[in-house]
Amino acid sequence: MSGSGTPARQAVPRLLLRPEHSPVAPLDGGWWPRSGDPAAELPGLIAALDERCGRITRVMVGTVGWDAGRPRRLYVGSPAGNRVVKVGWFATMPAGLLTAISASGRRADLVTIPSNASEQAASAAMGQAAKAGNRDHAPEILAALAAAPGPVADAAPTEAAPGAPLSVWEWEGGQLTYPVTSSA
Repeated sequence: MSGSGTPARQAVPRLLLRPEHSPVAPLDGGWWPRSGDPAAELPGLIAALDERCGRITRVMVGTVGWDAGRPRRLYVGSPAGNRVVKVGWFATMPAGLLTAISASGRRADLVTIPSNASEQAASAAMGQAAKAGNRDHAPEILAALAAAPGPVADAAPTEAAPGAPLSVWEWEGGQLTYPVTSSA
């Protein structure tokens, strides 16, 4: 059910996770939702992540890239019964990052591929995110996806200065630099 109490479809998610015992990386994998409707897409993802991380209780999502409403709570079905999962929406999250947190505190960070991406581009992006030893963050993977041929809308992060994705710099504590101009 969605936050309003109506049933939500739990389709098998298009999800690729890095190997369980691989070294720590910025991302645990990639997810390619079928639509921009979080009430339809998130329950299936949460159910799949339950198997890997334990019972998911919270999900943090960036506000960019979702067409439909932004539910604050989702009812997710599981073998143990329905439960409520809290969803937080944050404009300050890096482009494409989704973070799921389990009851035990285990965390899964995923790059969310735009639903309108081509199958080839989405597969490549999810493969990069799930590759053992990957060092790329979600905005970098989305920037590469936006540069790839094929349809993708609004996948590139906002830039504050040429070549400096704001979401990457601010999230990692870097400092944006702007060209210095001389007035003399």
